[in-house]
Amino acid sequence: MGAVRHLNPIRSGIFWGEIAPTEHMCQIYGDDSTFMDALEGFVGSGLRAGESVIVIATAGHLHTLEQRLRGNWLDLDRARWEDRYIALLASETLNRFMVEGWPDETLFRRAVSEIIKRARGDGRKVRAFGEMVALLWAQGLAGATVRLEHLWNRFQAEEHFPLFCAYPRAGFTQDASASIRTICSTHSKIIPGSV
Repeated sequence: MGAVRHLNPIRSGIFWGEIAPTEHMCQIYGDDSTFMDALEGFVGSGLRAGESVIVIATAGHLHTLEQRLRGNWLDLDRARWEDRYIALLASETLNRFMVEGWPDETLFRRAVSEIIKRARGDGRKVRAFGEMVALLWAQGLAGATVRLEHLWNRFQAEEHFPLFCAYPRAGFTQDASASIRTICSTHSKIIPGSV
């Protein structure tokens, strides 16, 4: 693995509207409420700015997110119809490019390119959230997790969109501090666990 990059923690007063197009952010959270606050801010600010937002998450997190967004008067039906809100199940999306427990780069690029193209439409800005890495990590597939983070980094550098990932802290059991450092080294910004 290459040199560890200097990480810039994001302060709790983050303004999601000012994220760089190649920012790759990560949150390691202790409870779902904290994580959902951050995800709601990331998705909601993108939709309000007229951007397209891709959310690849678990069914439970998608359900909670959509309840929160609707509660804040966001028209998700219209955003979905316009391909400005694309919600996908993380497990189903992973199945499109995992081969024998390892992310296949060609299949990954094909799957993600299709989603990005759909979200871009006629030139809209795109931002994405992905929970697939957390699913791999929970299955004990540490190497595959890091590999997927690196595939995202390469793809994101070419396509220029911000990406937000999240991992539950409970998944870091053996040598947690070393594991957290490994995951954090694949991201450009770390979001505090209590945003």
